[in-house]
Amino acid sequence: MSGLEFDERTSRRVEATYLAPDVVRQRRIVREALSLHHGERVLDLGSGPGFLAVEMAAEVGPDGAVCGIDPSPSMLALAADRSGHAVEYRQAGAERIPFQDGTFDAVVSTQVFEYLPDVPGALAEVRRVLRSGGRLVLVDTDWDSLVWRSPDDALTDRVLTAFEQHLADARLPRKLPAALVAAGFRDVRTSVVPLLNVGYSPTTYSAGLLELVAEFVPGRDGITAEEATAWAAGQRALGPDYFFSLNRYLFAATG
Repeated sequence: MSGLEFDERTSRRVEATYLAPDVVRQRRIVREALSLHHGERVLDLGSGPGFLAVEMAAEVGPDGAVCGIDPSPSMLALAADRSGHAVEYRQAGAERIPFQDGTFDAVVSTQVFEYLPDVPGALAEVRRVLRSGGRLVLVDTDWDSLVWRSPDDALTDRVLTAFEQHLADARLPRKLPAALVAAGFRDVRTSVVPLLNVGYSPTTYSAGLLELVAEFVPGRDGITAEEATAWAAGQRALGPDYFFSLNRYLFAATG
């Protein structure tokens, strides 16, 4: 796998998509699933630009604590600028979480596990830092659920197949319920979080994804930079006929 490089430029692109109304809605659904209480300690695994961490910090209040970990220095810098002293951030990945056993009342991870080569190992780490009876919420995408209208279906198929190279497992959600049980989690519950954009708008999640895809795929599976640019332009040109749908899956479990 050759994944996305979350340098400053890419981190800024991702940050912009977090402001899209459909992604704001997703964060609200995640917080509802977590059901945080005043004074709780929560870990945001793969905290990205820090939007969710800041919102959770307001929910747990000054007597609680929110800690975020992310392997990308650029993402951590954006998050620190956004959060001030409300959130503690550390540079780390899921394979080795830098906290003691049973530290957290809740752990949340959004769009992270599909990038990980060792999902069982990461789930074991999460369970280690979660207190007995603590809560876990994971959100990941099954990319087979993607529906994206295009004026050139053959080119779109090539582009999206090449884009899957940025992931360790593009179809992870269908395997997560069994993986969570194998890791010792209980009361595993699954729900779907759809992202639907009808009509092109630059303020949607898919508009930001469009730019990331077009930047990532040139040189992969024979796709040229000219083809990637033409593909993105063709999607935008659909205007009111633009259609994008993608399912993310939310997993809630007890440690």
